[in-house]
Amino acid sequence: MILYHGSNMAINTPRLIPAKRLLDFGPAFYLTSDLEQAKKWAQRKHYIRETGAPLVSVYEFDLPASTDLRILSFSSPDREWLHYVVANRTGKPTGRYDIVIGPVANDQAIRTVNNFQNGYFTEDIAVQILRPQKLKDQYAFKTDAALHYLHFKEVIS
Repeated sequence: MILYHGSNMAINTPRLIPAKRLLDFGPAFYLTSDLEQAKKWAQRKHYIRETGAPLVSVYEFDLPASTDLRILSFSSPDREWLHYVVANRTGKPTGRYDIVIGPVANDQAIRTVNNFQNGYFTEDIAVQILRPQKLKDQYAFKTDAALHYLHFKEVIS
């Protein structure tokens, strides 16, 4: 499978660095299977950091070969996904996984997550709002063991 990482620089050798902010799936090296999503991430990183250039690093990932890894996968923004994202975004992650796969909380989805977290929405209402959204995917590689399965291919500008 081909995965993309958008940044303000080329990343030939991915590595784990301490997170400066709380993200959906916690500290990790984030990728997506959607090239357009990766391009948006690259533009955003370039804009925020005001340096480099918006670039997408392309990797090959052999999911079937990674049987020794602990992988958590969410197919939709359901209750479990909602609670996992809230736990990570509040600095209280649950479980130890090498890779977490699932929908990315875009700007609209994160508003729903925040409204649930702050008690404005019940779990049922939050999930009802999240389910019909066409959320892109994200792959969070959380350990060095997981990064071992990523093979750099090229950079797209």
